[in-house]
Amino acid sequence: MKLPILSVLLFLIHFISISQTQDFHKSFVEDFSDATSQYFRYGSTGNKSDFKYKMGVNSSIEPDTKVLSFKIDPLDSAGAGRGPEIISKSFTHFGTYAARLKVPDTRDVQPNVGAVVGYFTYHVDSIPGLSEVDFEWLLADPTVIYVGTWTGHRGELRRVGRTINMAEGIIYGTSYREGHGGERTHLTDMQNQPKTIEAIPDFDASAAFYTYGFDWYSDRIQWWMLHPTSGERIVLWDYQGTTKGIPQHRTRYRMNFWHTKDWSVETNPLSIEKPQHPYELEVDWMSYEPFEVGSN
Repeated sequence: MKLPILSVLLFLIHFISISQTQDFHKSFVEDFSDATSQYFRYGSTGNKSDFKYKMGVNSSIEPDTKVLSFKIDPLDSAGAGRGPEIISKSFTHFGTYAARLKVPDTRDVQPNVGAVVGYFTYHVDSIPGLSEVDFEWLLADPTVIYVGTWTGHRGELRRVGRTINMAEGIIYGTSYREGHGGERTHLTDMQNQPKTIEAIPDFDASAAFYTYGFDWYSDRIQWWMLHPTSGERIVLWDYQGTTKGIPQHRTRYRMNFWHTKDWSVETNPLSIEKPQHPYELEVDWMSYEPFEVGSN
C-alpha cells in the first residue's frame, strides 16, 4: 500500500529538519592553543604548502599568546578560497560571532599589495542560495574595514555593505547593489545607522590585536568592535528595518586570507598587486553563541 504523497513529504521534511539540527554547533570558543581544532577544519583550493596554516604557534607581538597563523603563498593564484582558510565542521545560524585578530602589515614592503583578510560566514543551499555575513580588511590600508552580507543565487547575488575608515571616523558608504559590479543605491533611515562613527585615533588593524564581532538576527545585523582602551562596544553598523539582504538560513563559520587582483582598497586604487612575500595573519580566538529561538 502506497503512502499518500503528503505523508511522504511531511516525513522527508521532518527527517531533513532532524538531520540539520544534529549538525549545528552549540556555543564555543576556539582559542587555537592546540595544533588541531575541535570546531574547524582546514580548507584551501590553492597550493598545499605546509607553511600556509598552523595552530598553536606563538604570536609575533604577544609571545605568551597562542594563535592560528595564516601565511599567504605568493605562488597561489587570485581568488577567495585559494589562500588558507578554516571552515566550521558543523553549521551555525543566528547568534553572536566574535574574534580577536591582527592582520598583516605590508605597507613598508609592498604598499600596493592586493590581499584580503576575511572573517565571515558562508554557505550555499540550493533553494535559498547564499548565506554570508562578513568583515573584510584589504592589507594596503588596514585602517579601513568592510562589513556586509551577500544573499541570493549565482548570477543574482545581492550585497548590502558599509565601508569605514576607523582611524579617521569616516563612513565612505552604506549601500545596496546587485552583483559585484551593480549600481550602488545609498541606504537611508534604519538601514543607515549609526550615521556617524567616532574615530579610534591611530587605529591600525595590522599594528595590534582587536576584537570584532556581529550579532546576526533574522531581521537585524549589528557589526561591532571593542574599543582597545575602554573595552566599550563600538557599533559599526546596525542594519535593521528590513529583511532585504539579511541571510535567513544556515551557514558555515570561516576565516580566510587571499589574493585579489581586481579589488583595491578604498584609499588606494593601485592595490591589486600579487603578494610577494608570505605575509602572516594571526588569530587569537574565534567564538560563537547561538541565539535562543525568539530572541532579539
